[in-house]
Amino acid sequence: MTKAVKTQLDSDFEELSAKKSWYAIFFELVRKQPLAAAGGFIVVVMILMAAFADLISVYDPEANALEYMLVPPDEMFFLGTDQFGRDVLTRIIYGARTALTVGFTAAIVGSTAGLVIGVASAYFGGVIDLVVQRIVDVVMAFPLIVLALAVVATLGPGTQNVIIAIMIPFIPQCARVVRSNALAIREIPYVDAARALGFSNTRIILRHMIPNVMAPYLIMLTSFLGQAILLEASLSYLGMGVQEPTPAWGLMLQGGAEECAESAPWVAIWPGLAITLAVFGFNLFGDGVRDTLDPKLRSR
Repeated sequence: MTKAVKTQLDSDFEELSAKKSWYAIFFELVRKQPLAAAGGFIVVVMILMAAFADLISVYDPEANALEYMLVPPDEMFFLGTDQFGRDVLTRIIYGARTALTVGFTAAIVGSTAGLVIGVASAYFGGVIDLVVQRIVDVVMAFPLIVLALAVVATLGPGTQNVIIAIMIPFIPQCARVVRSNALAIREIPYVDAARALGFSNTRIILRHMIPNVMAPYLIMLTSFLGQAILLEASLSYLGMGVQEPTPAWGLMLQGGAEECAESAPWVAIWPGLAITLAVFGFNLFGDGVRDTLDPKLRSR
């Protein structure tokens, strides 16, 4: 056997072993976290549906077709049509894009802002920590939906304002959790060594503290995703969120529940089911991330 052939065989064997190891890792995760895997499957399907909405559906989600008003599910409209003749399935597919845009933006921005505020509050301590935590207490005293309604009522409806309204309540929640972890990290000797070497506060926070609080940050981020989708649907249902003709599950539920509850129940049933599955999927996935990253749960 020549050296070149042996090298090629070794390379093929290593590649095959790597593939097997990835498969083994995947099935091991599914075996250990079946509910998290189910939630991840729902999340992936939702993301793909939103990303390829233009290819999945042939109908325009915003175009009215009054000649097809309230058509029941059939071979032409798989989930029926609404009171404006729009295909319900198409509206649900494009509504996933709206829900993910609002949910991911609000959760990521809110969690990241809370991460920075929580770490800075724990690191500097003293008066800064006291003032920040009292502000956090005041904001957390309001329920999520009440605070979001107050922000939307002040800024007005619309997609951007909905993102801001949902993002604001997430900031103090993440800041409180991250701060509790950052307080312990602040007392670790390598932070004192970084101070003794003359490193700036910004470098210590970014290089030594934030990387060590990423686990609670990711847990909070994944839990916020389902809450953000539910809040967006709630605000849209109340008429204070995303506005027509933009496809949104809350708007679809509002029109179906008010006008078509008896004559065309499918108008409300399918968007309600979409909201339920999305929130359920993100919550299951978030629980799986928590069980994986939490040292106490992982040891069990």
